[in-house]
Amino acid sequence: MGRRVIKRGSGKRLLDPKNFRLADEVRYIQSRAAEHDGRIVTVNQLVLFSTETGDAWLLDPSDRLAARLARDGDPEPVYVEETDTTMAVGWKGSYRIDGPAFVYSDRETGRISTILGYPLRQLGSFGVS
Repeated sequence: MGRRVIKRGSGKRLLDPKNFRLADEVRYIQSRAAEHDGRIVTVNQLVLFSTETGDAWLLDPSDRLAARLARDGDPEPVYVEETDTTMAVGWKGSYRIDGPAFVYSDRETGRISTILGYPLRQLGSFGVS
């Protein structure tokens, strides 16, 4: 049987999957963004990251889904529902990587944002492309 791997922070500290809650990881990465501290957290196929500019995101690289978690250090609302066996996220848009740019398409507004300066090389090692 496969083991769930959860890695957090710059030292990639392993978390206990039995005690894992996505909402806790969202709050953690939002707190890192508030401190303008760049971090990457991976949970199975999900990637959460914060940047030194105070932005934070939750990504599903397999489907290229994205939810902004913080902007300029201020937390953004995100819908996360969890049970012991399932997890649901209110994905607000999708993303793509275009060279050095992170391009986000918001489903609700239709707005497309192009953001430079994100740690795309490091994110690429976690499957973000």
